[in-house]
Amino acid sequence: MKRFDAQRDVGQLFMIGMPGPELDEGTEHLIREGHIGGVILFSRNIENPLQLAALCRDLQAAAKRQDPPLFLAVDQEGGRVARLKEPFRSFPGNAAIGKDEEPVKRAIEFATVTAREMEMVGLNMNLAPVVDVQRGEIEKHLAGRSFGEDPELVGFLGRTVIKHLQKTGIMAVAKHFPGLGRADVDPHFHLPKINADLEELERINFPPFAAAIEERVCGIMTSHAIYPALDPERPATLSPILLTEVLREKMDFRGLTITDDLEMGAIAAEWSVAEGALKSFQAGADILLICKDQGHVHKSLDVLRQGLSNGTLSEQRLAQSLDRIRKMKMRFLGRQAEISLADVRKYFGRRA
Repeated sequence: MKRFDAQRDVGQLFMIGMPGPELDEGTEHLIREGHIGGVILFSRNIENPLQLAALCRDLQAAAKRQDPPLFLAVDQEGGRVARLKEPFRSFPGNAAIGKDEEPVKRAIEFATVTAREMEMVGLNMNLAPVVDVQRGEIEKHLAGRSFGEDPELVGFLGRTVIKHLQKTGIMAVAKHFPGLGRADVDPHFHLPKINADLEELERINFPPFAAAIEERVCGIMTSHAIYPALDPERPATLSPILLTEVLREKMDFRGLTITDDLEMGAIAAEWSVAEGALKSFQAGADILLICKDQGHVHKSLDVLRQGLSNGTLSEQRLAQSLDRIRKMKMRFLGRQAEISLADVRKYFGRRA
């Protein structure tokens, strides 16, 4: 196994948010000194294609001297969850694709165009598609985001999007394992409990994720919900039963397990963000997502480094995640083309 510096390389586990549209001192410090592995961008970071391309270029330059390239991610699902606004191409979202007369054609068009535009500005990971199966009336934060109520259709359209995103060089992330279709509260604020028995989970929830795994999806995002049939005490994000026993061992997932935002109320109200990061890593997560407050990133880094120092965290477990991260970065980011502002300007025209 390749030698590594645990105290330094633990930063590769983190994907962080940043405050504004330009590379700021705090973010640059976390990249250069914290050796952070990725950055997630939101509407607050994106003004237009040229500005975004310059930001992605600057972020990668900050990591370039000493670390592998950064994962640069957005949620670009289409519909109301779309961080890239016009002049980027807009799409109506998964529910509209699922109801279309030609759903496969629409899914391919969404994935192909989205991937091409993301790649042009330097983004490399799309936290999409949602492969939660709708179960009756869906909780409003998921409205419009599910392909439908048929697990076979959801799985097929999900893997179609994954295939065409990844074929164009953009890493896809299927979410939210093992499915939020039955959620009755929003995990941004509360901790949902999904009262589905094991038979229902295996028949309805798991098949779309199994289809994504078969398509070699790069990442699977965890859900902040409790599934009493499998683990009555811990949400999936913090559950070794769900993340290791079910996802890794039973479903044979070899890609990256990515948490949903650890600052969400479902985690932060019950545990601190840093404790959530620690428990999620112990449960089997590879990428720890902290989307807004960089103070939480510093605290979480300290907690994990302390665990490595005192032996409560295993370096062998860290090496497993780092190996998966390294392989994914080699597969997708090993030969990244330089970002061309001229190409961005030409493609998007004067609205760039």
